[in-house]
Amino acid sequence: MKKMKSTLLFLATVLISLSAWSQNAKPRVSPAQSVTGKINDATITINYSSPSVKGRKIWGKLVPYNTVWRAGANEATTFETDKDLKIGSQLLPAGKYGFFLIPGKKATWTTIFNKEPHQWGAFKYDPTKDQLRLNVNATRLENRQEALIYKITPQGFALEWDRLSIFIPVM
Repeated sequence: MKKMKSTLLFLATVLISLSAWSQNAKPRVSPAQSVTGKINDATITINYSSPSVKGRKIWGKLVPYNTVWRAGANEATTFETDKDLKIGSQLLPAGKYGFFLIPGKKATWTTIFNKEPHQWGAFKYDPTKDQLRLNVNATRLENRQEALIYKITPQGFALEWDRLSIFIPVM
C-alpha cells in the first residue's frame, strides 16, 4: 500500500510539473507556418517561420543584400513537391529541399533549392548541395505585408514581406 501511494505521489508530481511547464512555454516570436497548393498536377508544400516587420528596416539591414538567407526565420524554409517541376526553365526533381534566397540590392534576386532541407537558418548552407538556382525579380507591393507569407498560384509561388514580393515561376 505504501509503495502504491509513493507511485501515485510521484505520478501526480510529474503531471503537475508537465502542466506547469506547458503553461509557461511561450509561443515563438516568428511562428511556424505551412502552405500547400497545386501547380499543374504537383502538390507543393512550403514550411517556414513567419517573422514580422515590427517597424524594422528589413531589406539590406535585418536581411542583408548579397548573402544567402533562409527565406523566413528560425529553421530553413523547406519546399516539397510530389512531382518533378520546371522552375523557370530548369528541372526540379520531386522531393524536399531547403529553400533559400540571395536578396539583391536592385530588383534581381537568386532563388536556391538545396538538397539539404533540414538546416537551422543558413549557417551551414553548402552551395555544393544546390539542386537548382534561378534569378528572379523582386517587385514592390502596393501595401505593406507585416508578417512574411508564401502564396502558391497555378503559375508558381511568391514570398511576400514588407513591401516586396519575390515570385518564382513554376511549370
